[in-house]
Amino acid sequence: MGSQPTDAFLDVVDAMKRSAAALRDDRVPFLLGGGLAAWARGGPPTDHDVDLLLRERDVVRAESALARAGMRLERPPEGWLVKAWDGDVLIDLIFNPAGGPIGDEHFARAAVLEVAALPVPVASIEDVLAAKLLALSEQEPDFGPVLELARSLREQIDWAEVRAQVGHTPFGAAFFTLVERLGIVGEPLPTL
Repeated sequence: MGSQPTDAFLDVVDAMKRSAAALRDDRVPFLLGGGLAAWARGGPPTDHDVDLLLRERDVVRAESALARAGMRLERPPEGWLVKAWDGDVLIDLIFNPAGGPIGDEHFARAAVLEVAALPVPVASIEDVLAAKLLALSEQEPDFGPVLELARSLREQIDWAEVRAQVGHTPFGAAFFTLVERLGIVGEPLPTL
């Protein structure tokens, strides 16, 4: 029997539903990304934040939609995302992550899934894994969360696609060494 969801997880899901509905109602194209995108496909629950992916041209419209829904907005200095707060829950509006800008190809690889009874466009698991791997750095080289996703969703992942997106990076190459030697990927994949 599975464990009961935590209050923090339920708060994150509620914030996702409110922000997704606000964007949907204002016809702002977006994708659910990050840990909730993995959870929507059967991965582990997350209580961290909500990641919504959008094209840069839609950022101002997204900000307006979320502000009208009562969320507090913040433009951090990083310049690749906008933050919104639904109470204490952080919603990241990500338009230019480490792998490059969100574009039509991300939307083409996405699928509409029912997430907590709400139909939501969800980023591909390959894009979610690639984004997490490309965000790793020498200051924060924690493979734990991405290995947990890889292990829990391994049958759904197009490993060649993930390798094509991240195999050229040091952390991507290290990740593939780990998942191959840990047996998460059945047969070792050809290197790039």
